[in-house]
Amino acid sequence: MADSRTVQVEGIGAVLLQPSARARRIVISVRPGQGVRVAVPRHTSFTAALDFVNTKKQWIKKHLTKIQTYEEQKKASQDAFSTIDKAAARQQITARLRLLAQQHGFKFGKVSIRNQRTRWGSCSGKGNISLNIKLIALPPELFDYVILHELVHTRLHNHSRKFWQELDKYVGSGKSKARSLVEYGLRLL
Repeated sequence: MADSRTVQVEGIGAVLLQPSARARRIVISVRPGQGVRVAVPRHTSFTAALDFVNTKKQWIKKHLTKIQTYEEQKKASQDAFSTIDKAAARQQITARLRLLAQQHGFKFGKVSIRNQRTRWGSCSGKGNISLNIKLIALPPELFDYVILHELVHTRLHNHSRKFWQELDKYVGSGKSKARSLVEYGLRLL
């Protein structure tokens, strides 16, 4: 099997052609920080893979543009976040957590506010809640959604149907808000 090869494709730029013993067909992926990668099955030539890439140029360009937009938004969000007063943000998040818990009759253990890279929040089995300081950059309804999501976890430590029904009592459509949060996660986390 041939070694991986990077080629320049007009209108796209660098494309990594990577032989794959597991691939059953040619697979193109476009990922942030990695660019365009083409998994080439064992009995397929690089020439055939490049021909396939050329037929998918519009699709690749669309995804490269999408990634570039996300990366620009993420950089702008991170730049804006770096100017936030973190001590004030911690106080504001903690105060909102306490207020929502009191309003809805939740009890929780310890609270920690951290700058996390992959999570908006979590709740331990002991009811300790950890929240991401970047919550401060979310719109108010998503800010409250994350807090209430973790507060509901103090009663139900899973994502069962019952959990989502309970969460919906406080936030409306919880799953819809979870999907919206993914958009912000791409830019902020």
